[in-house]
Amino acid sequence: MRATTIDEPARKVPLYGEYEVVVLGGGPAGIVAAASSAQAGRKTLLIERYGFLGGMGTAAGVTNFCGLHGNVHGEHRRLVQGMASELLARIDHLNGLNTPHLILGKVFAQAYDTAAYKIAADQLLASHKVHILFHALGAGVVMGDNSRIDALLVETKAGRQAVRAEIFIDCSGDGDLAVWAGAPFEIGDAHGHPLYPSMMLRLNGIDPDKAGDAWRTIPQLMERAAAAGTHTFPRKSAIVRPQKSGIEWRVNFTQVAREDGNAINGVEPDDLTRGEIEGRKQALAAYEFLRSTVPGFEKSYIVDLPPQLGIRETRRITGGYQLSGEDVLGCASFEDSIGVNGWPIEAHVPGDVVFTFPPIPESRGFNELPYRMLVPEGVDNLLVAGRCASMTHEGQSAARVSGACFVMGEAAGSAAALALSGNRIPREIPIEKLQETLKQQGAFIGRDQTVPEGL
Repeated sequence: MRATTIDEPARKVPLYGEYEVVVLGGGPAGIVAAASSAQAGRKTLLIERYGFLGGMGTAAGVTNFCGLHGNVHGEHRRLVQGMASELLARIDHLNGLNTPHLILGKVFAQAYDTAAYKIAADQLLASHKVHILFHALGAGVVMGDNSRIDALLVETKAGRQAVRAEIFIDCSGDGDLAVWAGAPFEIGDAHGHPLYPSMMLRLNGIDPDKAGDAWRTIPQLMERAAAAGTHTFPRKSAIVRPQKSGIEWRVNFTQVAREDGNAINGVEPDDLTRGEIEGRKQALAAYEFLRSTVPGFEKSYIVDLPPQLGIRETRRITGGYQLSGEDVLGCASFEDSIGVNGWPIEAHVPGDVVFTFPPIPESRGFNELPYRMLVPEGVDNLLVAGRCASMTHEGQSAARVSGACFVMGEAAGSAAALALSGNRIPREIPIEKLQETLKQQGAFIGRDQTVPEGL
């Protein structure tokens, strides 16, 4: 019988450095987790696989912040504050932030320029003296005992290296660090199927006067093209909206599936490979439809296909509490709230995207996020923030977006600093002290606070 494994020779791994807090992943959760920890005076390292920050917001070309705002009894409010406000102010200073725009007439999203986001994130971390290691891919952990991580292993151009820390924060999006440390996790819905990924693209050369509010007419044009058999579309709901410069638009018609119709699994290498190729095929087809059908797009061209497929869901770590779809739709409150989520359930079902909102305007339109969802079971010196935090499939369909990730990241970074100052493990910190720290930093945690005014 042919062998299916090989033995890797034992080796001594060079120690890259020792820190108080190490954050794996430079998406929205990782950016503010590292900045919050360093702001509290902790020696902090942020490790990122690419040469830039932003996560799916830059690497997957999302170009749109969702979940910063909420529809509070019929009034639109900017709910996510704190460290995220500093980042957005820096993006705006670079002329890279759009005016918020309505989604389905019910909640605001806010587009941005990806280059401005990358630069602003660099500036934010530099201002708080965060150490950064780019082009480093997490590869495993070394456990000090059954419940404590001693070191994170990374692969760089210098080969394998190790990084030690007192506390680790997993903002990888895929729960990589937590899974290597033995934390329990789930993937997808009851059948193990995650949300469908997408391939974003940006077009330039649009005539803004001719295009007008093209996003309003494109759905009807899609229906006609499908009925005539001239074009096919992987999903019904399309995103075609202008960037700050009206000659550039962001586009997403795509939904990337396996041959069996289920979603590509973002932690399965062969799936990812097929998904990248299929995503680019779908992006090209979307561009050809727009150029041939939509007024104002006749001379457009693809200016950007991002470095990777846009992954919405892979592993979700099991923590002290799993945020559920019922929590989102019921606008749940929690004694250990560390912030809020105002985004609805956004279910990427076969061939479509289905939004389910809390009652509007009857409800306050947001749910609180409990600290327990950041604390995995079985690992003492680890926190998890971002789309891989402890949520059900339905809960993650809402709270995976950038607004909630900013909230979770700031809470995780602040909690790590508090744990170190009190010589505690993260799950044992006084929640009231964490809540007070977040309020002092300008964050809106929901409990005992007045809802922020305006946008």
